[in-house]
Amino acid sequence: MIRAICCVPVSPLRAEPSHRTEMVSQLIFGECCEILESTKDWAHIRGSYDGYEGWCQSTHLVEIDEADYEKGGNALTPEWVTNLEYNGHPMMVPLGSSLTAMKNGRAQWRKNQVHYKGKTWDPATASTDAKSIRQLTFKFLNTPYLWGGKTVFGIDCSGFVQTTYRLLGIPLLRDASQQATQGESVGFLEETKTGDLAFFDNEEGKITHVGILLNANEIIHSSGKVRIDKIDNVGILRSDDFQRTHHLRVIKRLLPDK
Repeated sequence: MIRAICCVPVSPLRAEPSHRTEMVSQLIFGECCEILESTKDWAHIRGSYDGYEGWCQSTHLVEIDEADYEKGGNALTPEWVTNLEYNGHPMMVPLGSSLTAMKNGRAQWRKNQVHYKGKTWDPATASTDAKSIRQLTFKFLNTPYLWGGKTVFGIDCSGFVQTTYRLLGIPLLRDASQQATQGESVGFLEETKTGDLAFFDNEEGKITHVGILLNANEIIHSSGKVRIDKIDNVGILRSDDFQRTHHLRVIKRLLPDK
């Protein structure tokens, strides 16, 4: 199996090898994957972090050694955008980009060089108290909703949750319906803690939306943009016009108790 790594700030991951098809997710700089098959211009990949599959442009990937592949995701970029050098040229990468195989400010992905001497974010030591979760999620406020997106440049509901939890050292699956299968159920909003996940369904009973609870009355989620709205036992009430937008289905807890 060919191992590869994303060498651009954000790479669209599409349903088929065509720019005209749906963007199902994204690869972020430094994120590793396996190449399952390839054409002249496209690669069918499986992400190493969540196993998600799709097609991305071959020029957005470079091959890496298996030893470097296994080191992926141990250190992440901490700022909304971070400046680094790739093959001697400047590049701005989004919050949560992986500094894969970085040592003493340098990484060598075969013939390709990454140089970064700034601060890093270590998910293994990230604090999960209420104040820290608020500070982290607020970095995404007003980020526009983007189907398949998972960065501060544009993000969907499950991408927002997955990226936040990655920064907290908790692996999540990609889609809201998949994420709803993880963690322990919480029976009532009154029993929730900051960081618990609330899932919402449509008229057919399918999970279609997810957000992060700030407290028993507020939720931060990506709906039009990343925003803070009211929540009750029925669902979400949009803060600016009090319209009911989402129907609450289940609450899950994945963060460790303090």
